[in-house]
Amino acid sequence: MPGGKEPHFLCRSDRKMLWLAGIWADYGDDAACCAIITEPARGCAADIHDRMPLVLADDSFDDWLDPELQEREAIRSAVHHLDGALLTHWPVSRRVNRPANDDASLIEPDDNARA
Repeated sequence: MPGGKEPHFLCRSDRKMLWLAGIWADYGDDAACCAIITEPARGCAADIHDRMPLVLADDSFDDWLDPELQEREAIRSAVHHLDGALLTHWPVSRRVNRPANDDASLIEPDDNARA
């Protein structure tokens, strides 16, 4: 894309919290790691990228955190992603790419974004 990648703000259409599925491991001796699980992009997220974080459906949050739920098929039966139709996005300023920028205007639509 000419001029580089264009940042987007992605959220739920109803503005409720997004719950991302992640994994975490503690290796002791102050060593730990974590990762956000991704899946093929769905809904409007596919307009931006071919992958997206696994966004949990509201009724899957407790099951995802259940330490007793460990088998892959049990997890797949109990845990579901949020319906992609509940997501929305819009282009935002490239100011988001600089950590020094930290204000609410970063998520406002960028009127100068490429169409």
